[in-house]
Amino acid sequence: MDMSNTLRIVLLGKTGVGKSSLANNIFGEAKFTLNNLNDLKSHCTTAETKSVNGRSITLIDTPGFFDPGRSEEKKNPELLRCITECAPGPHALLIVLKVEKFTEQEQAVITQICEDFSENALKYAVIVFTHGDQLPEGMKMEKYVEQSKGLSDLVKKCGGRCHVVDNKYWKNNNEDYRSNQFQVAELLDTIDEIVTENNGGFYTDEKLQEVEEDIQKEEERMRRSSGNKSQEEIRKQARSNVFKKQADDAAPTWNRVLLRVAVTAGLVAIVAMLINLISAKVSKEAPLFNEQLSAPELAEVVVEQAGTALGASPPETPPTTVGGVVEVILTPVKVVIQNTFEVIMEKCSALYERT
Repeated sequence: MDMSNTLRIVLLGKTGVGKSSLANNIFGEAKFTLNNLNDLKSHCTTAETKSVNGRSITLIDTPGFFDPGRSEEKKNPELLRCITECAPGPHALLIVLKVEKFTEQEQAVITQICEDFSENALKYAVIVFTHGDQLPEGMKMEKYVEQSKGLSDLVKKCGGRCHVVDNKYWKNNNEDYRSNQFQVAELLDTIDEIVTENNGGFYTDEKLQEVEEDIQKEEERMRRSSGNKSQEEIRKQARSNVFKKQADDAAPTWNRVLLRVAVTAGLVAIVAMLINLISAKVSKEAPLFNEQLSAPELAEVVVEQAGTALGASPPETPPTTVGGVVEVILTPVKVVIQNTFEVIMEKCSALYERT
């Protein structure tokens, strides 16, 4: 299959709106696994390619990584996988909504899409409604959209492009409009119009371009050692390799986390020993750790000082504390050391002034 002439189409939307079912309707077969709400952990971005009505199409089905309340830690890896699958950029974005009231939650999803892609992405977007059986008999989507200002404004930003399907009741319905077959054909025509309006181009941004460059470099490396692999196989493996590398670079390993904790704990211990020695040298009669410079208090000052400078925050599952004083991950170590010595000098200066 000639991948250079393949249309890349990304499906976006909340969990449970019917993205996978829509993808299967477009392909006319069950290429994508339907995920129930009790099995969302296993749902990840999936890409499949097929010829549909004479067009080579790659559909990228995504999990609900724009769900309100979804953490960055859970969203970012899937967003990166989506970017890798559709690089150098999608020809069309299908924003999937249900035929239901357009609430603040739906608006929040659209806002998040525009933030993670850009407002310009809507020039390549089509609104696709599912659960078409909820559409009043005889009403078309254009009339339905007019009933909600928020929805109407969104569709206008998408060039007035909207379609409707029903993944449950319209499967065997061949009448015009309330028919998946009719709507999918219209949807594909709309996507053709988007491509034509953009002179055959696609949506892209700095991140997509960066990922595409990495994929091309990996493809070139693989060609020199891949043997008889086809270009399609090389491209697929290159995407996979680039995603794994970028995912690894984006998330520190557990070993790195432990190292940072250990280094920070070691710095706290060094501070305590230095103050101990200075206190003993300056005043033999003074207790090893006076009320102002006790080891636990100093450790707390050091950790707080470094944490403030770094803007550090505890992870979702904090690591086991070391020595009972380290409860946050502080990075980078260089800044921790710098701030620690500043605290040491400040405390030592105060100590000498008092004696």
